[in-house]
Amino acid sequence: MNIVILEEFHQNIKILNKTIWLMKKEILNCEKARSICIVLTLAKLGHFPKRKSEKEAWFLSPFRSETQASLKVSLKENYWIDFGSFEGGNVIDLVVKLKHCSVKDALIFLSGGIPNFSFHQQTILKQRTGKIEILKILTIQHLFLINFLKSRKILVSFAQNYCKEVWYNHNGKTFFAIGLENHLGGWELRNKYFKSSTSPKTFSLIPQGSDHLIVTEGMFDLLSLESLLNESLEGYDLMILNSLAFTRNISSYLKSYKTIKLYLDYDDSGSKATEYLLKIHSQAIDCRAVYKGYKDANEKLIS
Repeated sequence: MNIVILEEFHQNIKILNKTIWLMKKEILNCEKARSICIVLTLAKLGHFPKRKSEKEAWFLSPFRSETQASLKVSLKENYWIDFGSFEGGNVIDLVVKLKHCSVKDALIFLSGGIPNFSFHQQTILKQRTGKIEILKILTIQHLFLINFLKSRKILVSFAQNYCKEVWYNHNGKTFFAIGLENHLGGWELRNKYFKSSTSPKTFSLIPQGSDHLIVTEGMFDLLSLESLLNESLEGYDLMILNSLAFTRNISSYLKSYKTIKLYLDYDDSGSKATEYLLKIHSQAIDCRAVYKGYKDANEKLIS
């Protein structure tokens, strides 16, 4: 491993140890524990990245022997996915799997260890912690959200078909965002300054009575397609993964479709997920050529 990365982690561990000594010893609840930095948790367990960028860090999977890094950690979303098994989740899921323990034991382990320092800046993670309480759900109408959609080149009328204006309470304050509901009743929330989700987090499925399916990685990928393809999506059922960690979870839902059009990201993670779905479903089609040269559909649309 690069000596600079190793020295950086040693410095981080020193900071952590000092902070741990100052911390009040109490067991974290699940909501607080999810904000703990996965990269530093892995470092404490003796696993260091083989490579990193601004957005992600790649590790040799700690679950098997390998020579090519296949476990990715999203630094912005604090989420991991193992492309060898297409399992993933938050830091609690990681500790449970690594230590073969219960959620309670994982929380005890995390309580004695790692505060929520950012991997890059050694500051508190930008993503807010604390439970989000949904207050009301409306048709998208707030000018701030409409302007946000326009800045992403999204047709407001199209967004109104599939998303909502969600008002929520967070740490005693009221906010609003564009919301996409998942199939278990959780919400993906996006505005100009905030990107988060409520529990339970999983994929979204929008049935429209079709035997043809479109699969995208995120909500803005979906909202970009109608303009990008210059065709209505009403003839398709729609599935939004909300995270590549749910790639394996959708397999049983795909069997009944005649065609499955895949519009995942044009990066290493998106390519691996696409290859996996093409392999296990003969009716799947890689449709990313429409935004070749760009990371995703929305980046192409904005350009």
